[in-house]
Amino acid sequence: MNSRSESAGVRLATDRLRLRPGRVGDAVVHRELWAERDPRVPPHRRIDADGRPTLRDLEDSLRSGPQASGLGLLTVELRADGRTVGYCGLVEGGPGSAALDGQPPGPEIAFELLSRAQGQGYATEAARAVVEWSRREGLERLHATVWSWNSPSLRVLEKLGFEEAARTSPDGAPGDMVVVTLEL
Repeated sequence: MNSRSESAGVRLATDRLRLRPGRVGDAVVHRELWAERDPRVPPHRRIDADGRPTLRDLEDSLRSGPQASGLGLLTVELRADGRTVGYCGLVEGGPGSAALDGQPPGPEIAFELLSRAQGQGYATEAARAVVEWSRREGLERLHATVWSWNSPSLRVLEKLGFEEAARTSPDGAPGDMVVVTLEL
């Protein structure tokens, strides 16, 4: 694995993947991710009846650039052919941080891959690169928030050593929200 920080943001590489800052052109894949989401995902994270977010909405979001500090969400692309297959990275203040009862949660790791890229170990590989980057940067802890029905994501996090720290049952939600943490 190698990494380098540039003015354009953090870039990570694994044997099969490149993780790089998002570009406006990645909006097409982000829109596809929104369209593929499980119907149990909360409505504000799916395309609504008015077709939002539109491709233009997602382009505008990517145009605003990476987070001012830290890793942010990186585009995951295959090294073999350059195809974009999703994103992986760190975000601040995710929904799980409130469930940790005052414990410092650390940034939240987040990842999402197109359905055609799932089941090939890419999510684990990308998330492992982010965890290793976090260790090198001196972060002390990461957390993730996952719906209890999302077994594939829970398995990825378990492989990386994350452990359940909290579980909440939001009103009207289709299952529990599981918060997992990893001490670095």
